[in-house]
This record gives sequence, C-alpha cells and structure tokens, in this order.
Amino acid sequence: MFQRIVLLAAFWTSRGFAQAPAEWPAYGRDPGGSRFSPLTQITRENVNSLTSAWTYHTGESSAAPQRGAEPSVEATPIMVDGTLFVSTPMGRVIALDPVTGTERWKFDPDVNRNGGYGDFVNRGVSTWVDSRAPAGAECRRRILVATIDARLIALDAATGRICASFGKAGSVDLREGLRIKPFEPQAYEQTSPPAVVGDVIVVGSAIADNSRPDPASGEVRGFDARTGALKWTWHPIPQDSTDAAYRTWPPGAAATTGAANSWTVIAADPARDLVFVPTSSSAPDYFGGLRIGENRYANSIVALRASTGRVAWHFQTVHHDIWDFDNASPPALTMVTTNGRSIPAVLQANKNGMMYMLNRETGVPIFRVEERPVPASDLPDELASATQPFTAITPPLVPHKISESDLWGATPDELAACQQALRAVRNEGPFTPASLKGTLVIPSNIGGAHWGGVAADAGRGIAVVPVNNLAAIVQLIPQEGYNRASFNSESPRYDWQFTRMNGTPYVMRRRLFLSPNGLPCTKPPFGSLVAVSLSTGAILWNVPLGQLLPDGPPSGSPNLGGAIVTGSGLVFIGATLDRGFRAFDIESGRELWRATLPAGARATPMTYEAGGRQFVVIAAGGGGRFGDGDSFVAFALPQR
Repeated sequence: MFQRIVLLAAFWTSRGFAQAPAEWPAYGRDPGGSRFSPLTQITRENVNSLTSAWTYHTGESSAAPQRGAEPSVEATPIMVDGTLFVSTPMGRVIALDPVTGTERWKFDPDVNRNGGYGDFVNRGVSTWVDSRAPAGAECRRRILVATIDARLIALDAATGRICASFGKAGSVDLREGLRIKPFEPQAYEQTSPPAVVGDVIVVGSAIADNSRPDPASGEVRGFDARTGALKWTWHPIPQDSTDAAYRTWPPGAAATTGAANSWTVIAADPARDLVFVPTSSSAPDYFGGLRIGENRYANSIVALRASTGRVAWHFQTVHHDIWDFDNASPPALTMVTTNGRSIPAVLQANKNGMMYMLNRETGVPIFRVEERPVPASDLPDELASATQPFTAITPPLVPHKISESDLWGATPDELAACQQALRAVRNEGPFTPASLKGTLVIPSNIGGAHWGGVAADAGRGIAVVPVNNLAAIVQLIPQEGYNRASFNSESPRYDWQFTRMNGTPYVMRRRLFLSPNGLPCTKPPFGSLVAVSLSTGAILWNVPLGQLLPDGPPSGSPNLGGAIVTGSGLVFIGATLDRGFRAFDIESGRELWRATLPAGARATPMTYEAGGRQFVVIAAGGGGRFGDGDSFVAFALPQR
C-alpha cells in the first residue's frame, strides 16, 4: 500500500502537480480533478468509528429570496498552508482553522441576495501563488472566488483583504466584453471555481440557456493571475469561418446563437499546458431548428492550450443537443492501464448516462465509441442528428429505455397512473426528440451522470460515478394559441416547468416522470453509485445510493453531489435526499459507514490531515428537498 501511494505521488510530481499529501488545494484536490487523496489514517477497518469533530455555521439563511432560486450550499472547501477555505452561495469566503473549525477571517463581496439568480450556488474557491513575490508578501498566495453575480475576485490568503492590484480594485467584471450580452444580468452567472494553470486563471459561465436562442454567449476566458488582464477568449460556438467546426452550424447561426457554455468545473494538466473544458448545449435546450447541424464545440470535452486558448483537440458527446444533455460532470484526469499500456486519460461522464474515456493527449477514445442510429424528430422545423456516439465497451451507467413492465408504483393506482402517462408519449429509447405529443426523455435532464462527476483511483484502476435513474416527460407546445392555464388544468397533480423559448415557434414544458404521490415511476434504485474498471471499461459494481423509501430494501435516492476516494480504499459521498453521508469500500461497493447530517449534502466532500488527524469535511445545506442548512461538518476518528 505504502509503495503504491509513493509511486502515485511521484507520478503527479513528475507531471507538474506536486502538492503536500495532507492538503486538498483544489476543488478536485489536484488540478486534474481526480478527487483522490493518498491519506490512509481512516481505513476500511476503522471508518465505522468516525465521529463529528466540528461544525461551522455560515450564518446565511437558506430561505428563498424575494426573486430567483433559493440558495444551496454546494461548496467543496480547499486546504492549503494550514488553513481551510470555504465559500457560500452569497460569495462570502471564510478561512477556518482545519483542526477546530474556528473562524480566522471572513470576506463578504456584498452580493444582492434578491438578484433573481437561476442557480444560486457557489461550489468553491481556487488558489494561486505569485512565484515572483517574496515570502510573506501581501497577496503572494491568493484565494480566487467567482461570485454568482459574475465577478472574479482575488483575496490575500493570510488576511482575506482584497488584492487591489488585481483587475479594478481587486475584481474583474465577467459580464464585460461578451460577444452576446445577457438579456438581463441574472442570465449570466458564475457558479464554479476557476481553474488555475501556471499564471493563468480560466473561467467559464452559467447561462439561462433555455430562455431564447441568444441568452448570452458562453465564452471561456483566460485572465492574468497577477493583474486580472484578459489574455485570451475561446468561443465554444466557433466564430472563425476557417475553423472546421464552424461548418457544423448553419449560415449565420454561429453569430447569433448563445450558450454552449462551460458552467461546471474545468480540469487542467499544467505539465501539458492544457485545460479540459466540458461544454453544455447551445440555446435553447429542446429546439434546434434555428441551429441545424452537429453544433460542434457544444456538448463536447475540449482541450485548450492554457497559455493561448487555442484548441488542441475536441470530442463531442452529443450531436445537435435537443435534450439538455450537458457535460455537467467535471472532467477527471487519471491514468488508464489497459493491455499493458499506461495512457494519460480524461474521463468525461454525461447526463446521457455514459462515461467516455479519452486519451488526454489526442482526444481519441481509449475504449471504443461508435455512432448508432437514434430516433428522428417528428417536428416539421427540426432535424435531429441521425446518429449519436455510444460507448461500446462501457455499458450505460443507467437504463436507456423503459417499457410498461419496467415501471414502478407504491400502490396499484400509482403504477396505473405511471403506465397511462407512458402510453401517451413517444418512448423510443435514448435520444428520442421532444415532440408535440410529449416524449419520455431517459435519462432526465438532471442526469444520468450529473455535476457530481467522477472520482478516480488510478492505483486500483477504478472510477466511481453517482447517477440518477430518473426519466422526464418533455412536450413542445406551439406558441400560437398557447395558454398556460389550460395546460395546467389538464394535469393539476403535476408540477410542470414551462419555458417560452422566445424567438422559437414553441413553448417547452417538462416534469420528472413521477407518479401522483411524487415518487419516481422508474424502478428502484432511483439513484446509484457505479464503479467502472479503468483497465477494461467494464462496470465492476452498481449499488443503491441513499434511501428514498422509508421501508423495505435499499431504494436509492435522487442525488446531486460527488464522491472522493482515498488511499485506504474508501469512497466518501453525501449527495442524497435522506441527509446521509456514507463511506463505501471501493473494491466491493459495500457500505461501511453512515452518518446523518443536519441537512442534505448537495456537495462533494474533501479530506485532509491536520494536527495529526485525518478529517473529512462536507457541506450540508442543499436547499429544497435536501433541507435547509448552512453547515460545514467535519468528521475524524476519536482523539487518542
């Protein structure tokens, strides 16, 4: 065990990722987002003795604001130089003592709580060290936070004071200079921590992308870490007519279409001068009649040169997306050893329920991906892609098709209601386009694999992914003669979400495929944790994650949030509606430990060592059905 950990540490150092084993210095611990920690104090044998070590309350209310979504605590802390740094939905950054949870300093960017944000979260901060500054100089180590109101702010890690030399008085307005300005400020947000590669800070954006064809443009940009000056801009909707991807858009569409943004966490390989950008669908999500074509670089994993923003390679996971199948999962960089070869890899999971393993240097699939025919659209003004890329070796992580015999209901009446709803819609398997009749979309728009993403143990050759086994019903309604009240009266039991998709011929309405009592119509488990072999691509195990039903065998739970893995063979994950925080054996999938949190952990945990103890910390306060909360909770073995 010790030799394996030493070899892994040497590998990361040789690739330019040197870091202290005790620390967790980035969202995914290393710049590549593997979420692997070599720490081994907490083991499979003693994990059941874990106990709460401390709890920190941010003091932010999780009650809904006057307008917009309610805030959700989704941050993963970082730990560097003996200090733990956490962030809140309001963009506040707080420095804590990692042993006691005692507050050292706090910074408040004065975000307007009632700004009408569509996704009111902040998933963490990043850090950068100025190698030119002398030891002890102010702002030598900086904490970088991208706030929900689209500001990039640099703080002195020691004091929390603004680094005035960065941007304008310590801040960069990320809404400035966009190709398409947002139609309203809250249509352009920042929800994820920036990537840091050398002296470059790389940011994407979160965009209200199902509102119209041109909500805002989704540029990815690189900024100078010292000055905040813009170094480069990359357009995920290509603007250069000489770029081969430009020809996958109809004439004029690339200039007027928005989104295709990268709203989740961007991974980096500093030694190769690469950042790996997971992109989302171009706007709007469910109708592509104004952007007929494959729509490259949308719905892709794109490797960019960190120093210039130039494309090194790209791989598209969904052609001409009309299902909201974003690459919501952060890429995970790891090593894949197969057939005697060790290959630097990037793992990309998608809402479509598939995980793609690509050569990090070329973008070529390590395990075969093949184009398969998929259903056509029945709309006169839509042209769906005739094929989609399916992983041929790694099976889908969730079911791709359901029939009436696959449905589930808590009572015979509930089951009958699910069956009746299924008979009324198109149900032709994966990638069936939205229709006037209504379409069963499986997996649903929340995934499949979601923003919780992938955690990888290269030494054991295992990757783990949390997934949802849920479907959705999506219907397009002609704008002409549309009356929302009449559609609501047809199905008063269901909570439909309506979006006008201004500038298109259609209104979209969707809901999760639920029975009248609000439980999924799909069979349990409703959520799972899946392990995939990095050497063969096979699924090693698939176990229910969480418990939605009060009685009976494990049912799994709808989940949002990611996992981490440790050198001792443990997987830690919260993510479920039942407020559980769990540890699993990475080799068997057996649940070894469970704690109940004060609220659901709609976040990814982290681990570090301080004061001779290994701590595991997770945010608890996911909002909505996850429950109200404002906590960061630390667990450790009892003090000796």
